[in-house]
Amino acid sequence: MVCRYFRLLPLLLSAVALLAFSGVAPASVAADSAHGNAAGKNEETLSLKPEPLLQIGKFAVTNSMLVTWIVAVGIVIFAQVATRNVRPVPSGAQNFWEWLVESLYNFLESIIGSELVRKTFWFFATIFIFILFVNWFGLIPGVGTIGWGHYDAATNRFHVEQPLFRGGNADLNMTSAMSLIFFALWIIWAIQANGVGGFLLHIFGPKGETSGILKVVMVVIFFMVGWLEVVSILFRPISLSFRLFGNVYAGESILGAMSNMVPMLSWLIPIPFYFMEVLVGLVQALVFMLLTAVFTLLIAKHEPGHERHS
Repeated sequence: MVCRYFRLLPLLLSAVALLAFSGVAPASVAADSAHGNAAGKNEETLSLKPEPLLQIGKFAVTNSMLVTWIVAVGIVIFAQVATRNVRPVPSGAQNFWEWLVESLYNFLESIIGSELVRKTFWFFATIFIFILFVNWFGLIPGVGTIGWGHYDAATNRFHVEQPLFRGGNADLNMTSAMSLIFFALWIIWAIQANGVGGFLLHIFGPKGETSGILKVVMVVIFFMVGWLEVVSILFRPISLSFRLFGNVYAGESILGAMSNMVPMLSWLIPIPFYFMEVLVGLVQALVFMLLTAVFTLLIAKHEPGHERHS
């Protein structure tokens, strides 16, 4: 089973290119960002909005989009090279790729079960690998510090006003796109596992075995609680997107602040924080994958008495 995913995952990973396109920022947003810089915003502070690099109709290609495209293409190319000539005894790129896929598969299988992992592994593996390498790409020297700006003779420094690259997950457009894609898939998997009636029963139906007047009371209570569950479900994409965006944006802001704290030691002070962000990038990719996997498990598993009848 794992071998099958090992061969198919390079093709499935091409979906990250679609995720990258989801980070398109409207021209009005890009214009607001450019206007904010022109109005005298501190050039050393990482802006909340990505910088536009190219205008295409009503949309702008931003520096965060460029990073996601580079990472997406890089992952797909590496996966294709690693699986071009699959050998019984792996080595090099194939060995690393096979280890990564098998480790993720076994890890997810221990959490959500063999049946569910066969159906959903392609998404969870893709999202983990994509988020991880987008996070780490944002830590490469030059990301956020190479671009267009001006030279300040007073401080003898070059101030970058429009970076060429920006961490992909430091853009709320990107994290929101991934969260919304998961939400759409979650609905599909929930209906496949329970049917429409079972899906509604899972949310609004009473839990436990009761009878008589107590059963009527429980039906009313769980129906009201079901609406709270609906609100919770609708907020999941928001919490997923803001959690990832907030952690990555905060990390890049800290690195920028440490670099500008003492100009003479700008090469030394950020080093401990840099290695911390390497760990944070891994943890955030793992957290996003685990939360989406657990959300899927909670809706796909059947409570006693709520099994789907074919």
